[in-house]
This record gives sequence, C-alpha cells and structure tokens, in this order.
Amino acid sequence: EGADAVMLSAESAAGNYPVEAVRTMHNVALSVEGDATYRQVINAFRTYERTSVADAIVSAAREIAESTDIKAICCFTESGTTALKVARERPQVPILALSPSVHTLRRLCLVWGVSCVATGSIDRFKSAVVSAARAIRDLNMGTTEDQIVVTAGVPFNVPGTTNILRVAPCDERLIYRAEAE
Repeated sequence: EGADAVMLSAESAAGNYPVEAVRTMHNVALSVEGDATYRQVINAFRTYERTSVADAIVSAAREIAESTDIKAICCFTESGTTALKVARERPQVPILALSPSVHTLRRLCLVWGVSCVATGSIDRFKSAVVSAARAIRDLNMGTTEDQIVVTAGVPFNVPGTTNILRVAPCDERLIYRAEAE
C-alpha cells in the first residue's frame, strides 16, 4: 500500500534466524510488488492532489517513463522533496536522486525505489543532464543507447524550485550536440 519500508523486530533483532527473517520479508515484498494486481492497487491509492509545478513534473516524469523505454528518473534535489514526490508516484523504473547534500542523500536511502548519488554543486542544466547520464551508466542502470528522464530546478541549489523535465540520452556526446543551454 505504498510503504517505503517494512520493520522486523523480534526475530531479526534477537532470534536465531535474523538473516533468514530479513530475506523472507524481502522476498515477500518483491512478490507483492511483482503481482499483476500491484499496479492497480497503487493506482487506486494515487488520490492526492497535485497542486504544484513540482507535483505536475514528477507525475509527468512517471507517465513518460512508463509509456516509453526510459531506464530511470533522475531527480536533482537539494532538500529531497523532489525524490520523495517521484517515489510517491511509484514509477516502474528506478529513481536516482542526485544532490550535493550528503545529509539529504542519507535520508533518501530509506525511500522506496530511490538510489542516491552525491554530486558537486551544479549550476547549469546541461551539466546536470551529463552528470545524471554518467551516474546511470556507472551504476549499470543504462547504457549509451538508453534514455532517462531528468528533473531539476532553476535556479540550482535552491530548495523547492523543481521546474524542468527533460528526456535525455545517456550518451553525453548526444547531450553536447543538443542546442546550447
């Protein structure tokens, strides 16, 4: 029903089979998420209002990723809010949160579907797209043949400014051939 984590207490903390307990719960979660009706349940619970530009962008990112051959949704985030909003959408592709804030990335490690990458400070969108494409390839989430969705906010490094969505190639040569930004 959209939980980010499942907590085990007795067996995993003090029992004789903690690894097996965690492995079993992991397998149960994977089984539930792989069930044919899982998407229907998630979509039925998607009843929150989208009241901001960021809400619309992350919803569009999910729609694009699920209706095309996108390998991941990459979100640049200062505070973590954009990655949280993308995770709330429960896309069928991985979510990559990129941020210069290690504090933000540590919090996001517990969020459903989110992998985290620390970046330096980024001040241009093209640099952000290149950074996302490299990270996707480095993490073996995609190849130079693939495409990703990138979300960010301009001005950069300011929380709450998510206002850009781009479908981009994972091949940085193609990114640099695009029009100047």
